[in-house]
Amino acid sequence: MAGLRTALRLAPRAQFVRPSTTPSNLAKRTYASAPAIRRPATDDKSASEAEQASEDVGDPNMNGNYPDPSLTSALPIKRQFRDPHGDWWDKQERRNYGEPVHEDNDILGIFSPEVYTHFTSAWGGVLLGTFVGAVGVLCAVVYRFYPDRPSVSRTFSDGLEAELGGPKAVRARSENEGDVAVLDRSVV
Repeated sequence: MAGLRTALRLAPRAQFVRPSTTPSNLAKRTYASAPAIRRPATDDKSASEAEQASEDVGDPNMNGNYPDPSLTSALPIKRQFRDPHGDWWDKQERRNYGEPVHEDNDILGIFSPEVYTHFTSAWGGVLLGTFVGAVGVLCAVVYRFYPDRPSVSRTFSDGLEAELGGPKAVRARSENEGDVAVLDRSVV
C-alpha cells in the first residue's frame, strides 16, 4: 500500500485532471469549418534590423528614479560619518524626512558594517614593528644578563653501571665522558 501511495504522490498531476470546456475550446469548435491559414516560417528581417532589435535600449529610469550617484556632485557618505548630534528627523538612521533613499542604502545605512577608521595600514605596521622590536630587545637583555648554571653536573665512577642494572642498562655519566653521554646503539 505504501508503494502505491508513493507512486501516486510522485506521479504527475496532469493525468488526473479532466479536460474542461472553456470558451477557447468552444471558439476552436465554432470556427473549425474555416480553412486554417498557414504562414511560412521565413524571416523577412534583414541582418541589421535583427541586430538593432537585439540591442538593449537605455532606460533613463532603470534604477527606479533613485538618485544616480555618478551624476551627483557629492558622493554619498555612510551614515556613520554623519553628525550623531545633528537635528535629524530619524535620529537612529541619521536621515531627514523626505530625503531620497539611495539605491545603495543597505551599504550606506547605519546598520551596515562600519568602515575601519582606527589605524591606517602604515601606522599598524609601525605598531607591529615596535612590538616585535621590544620583544627582541627583551630577549637580548635576558640572554646577555641571565646567569649561567652555578653548578656542574655530577659524574660517577663507571657511570653506576652495576647500580643501574648491568651492562645493558642506560648508564649515568661517568668521569671520563665529556658533556654528553654516549649512546650505545648496539643494544636494541
